[in-house]
Amino acid sequence: MSRFGLTWRLAALTLAFMVLAPPHWIALRRLRRRSVLAPMLFHRVFLRLFSVRVTQSGTPPEPGEAALVLANHVSWLDIVAIGSLRPLSFVAKSEIAGWPVIGALAGLQRTIYIDRQRRGATAAVSAAMGHRLAEGELVVLFAEGTTGDGNRLLPFRSALVGAARAALQAESGSGRVRLQPLAIAYPRRNGLPVVRSERTEIAWYGDMELAPHLAAFVNGGPIDVHVIWGPPIAFEANTDRKLATAAAEAEVRAALQGVMTDRALAPSAAGIRPAPSGLAVGSPEIAAV
Repeated sequence: MSRFGLTWRLAALTLAFMVLAPPHWIALRRLRRRSVLAPMLFHRVFLRLFSVRVTQSGTPPEPGEAALVLANHVSWLDIVAIGSLRPLSFVAKSEIAGWPVIGALAGLQRTIYIDRQRRGATAAVSAAMGHRLAEGELVVLFAEGTTGDGNRLLPFRSALVGAARAALQAESGSGRVRLQPLAIAYPRRNGLPVVRSERTEIAWYGDMELAPHLAAFVNGGPIDVHVIWGPPIAFEANTDRKLATAAAEAEVRAALQGVMTDRALAPSAAGIRPAPSGLAVGSPEIAAV
């Protein structure tokens, strides 16, 4: 991308932010209302300007239906892609709040922050998650706890899943939560399959420097993102949180394997199914083209 092309895209993105952010901020801070359209529109503007195409398949929650979404995490671009599809909020590490630009955007997205260095942080975060679930919202939890390199799926953590259920039960009297597996994959760039060695140009993980990564994103060409909503899992008051989380992990793993091998995705079964009593989790490696 030329310098001129990048300049006008950033200018258009800034203009979109200036138009959308003030009324959104007023709705959140002054009117105490939940505003959902501005973040979605901003994400969609970003995707259009930077040639990122998002497709989705599977069984998403119905509008207004609460769900705790358990997703894999590859890149900062995950947030833009998922956020463009539905009104929702994310759970993220507290450091993000202090990042220039990104921190402001996360605040407008109503991000729930967790301070991993502070005792009692899990209780505060789970209470916020439980409140939003009780209000019928979607809350996205990147269950690996960090970003991966795009070539493998890290184990899903279950602590916040159980804590959110407990908080929901305390607030609404119901301990039933819809767990929604969500897989996000980057199968193509410039219309061609992304091979294993190229996935690290899309993924942002570990101690990678942000500036070179963004330069690779801008200059690498159009990206296809595929979002797969897995079959929902009923997370009852007496359901084992580790088994339920492992079931969501298995659904995400299967969806990623299907995308990366260009196999046809099987249609998701309708309705909510219970978490299995036992689960055999496959290899952590995601099949690569």
